[in-house]
Amino acid sequence: MHTTTQLKRPPKNSTTKLEVKMISKAFTLHNRNSINVAGFSEVSFSVNPGSLLALTGSCSVGKSSILKAIFRACLIDSGSILFHRRNGGVVDLARCSESRLLHLRRREIGLVSRFLTISPRVTALQAVAAPLVELGEDEQASLFLAGRMLDLLGIGEELFHVSPLTFSGGERQLVNIARGVIAPKELILLDEPLISLDDESSDLVLNLLQGLKKKNIAMIAIFHDKVGMDQIADNTYEVCRGVFPTTVEAQWEAA
Repeated sequence: MHTTTQLKRPPKNSTTKLEVKMISKAFTLHNRNSINVAGFSEVSFSVNPGSLLALTGSCSVGKSSILKAIFRACLIDSGSILFHRRNGGVVDLARCSESRLLHLRRREIGLVSRFLTISPRVTALQAVAAPLVELGEDEQASLFLAGRMLDLLGIGEELFHVSPLTFSGGERQLVNIARGVIAPKELILLDEPLISLDDESSDLVLNLLQGLKKKNIAMIAIFHDKVGMDQIADNTYEVCRGVFPTTVEAQWEAA
């Protein structure tokens, strides 16, 4: 049984940004005689603009796979994922065309995964500025905003022109977060945003997320750190084991 816990009352004038309705997913393990194992089963929740919903539950119940399904890095077996656009339109992310999905990813739905995947020749500044440049923003203005974002997250200017692949795990995660949130979005998905971070860096990230909430951005996140989750989450949704044997959560880079 799944449970949604409301921690804080949402604004009265808020409207739903995303509705996840009875989604289920089973995975086929081809390297294990093609057995089917459950990723998640009959998951339903919603999130409003300006609020953050935290997915909770034990390891291997499918939390990361649910984020992947919303971003359509994996296809669900049943259910619907309804994204409410600012213009009043509603798109089922599970069934819309690839071109529509790519447009939404580029302009309206963001993702901060657990891993930073970039070319070794790309600097930290370039990596963070890239989402803005891809939207057609001026390159120099994008680099300037990327510098401000990195500075906000405690990355020193001496590292701006260095490949983040040479950084520590925590510094690399900060670049990953900056890259994931710098472009304007209406919904942002975050998989363990505080992973590898010390207390000071975690506080900087939580302040950044609070700022995004004030801009009316909806967020869905997974937290390993319960203290951090309690500081930022408006609601929680507990993901429970399905009726099938559970599987180890699929890695983002396999998408």
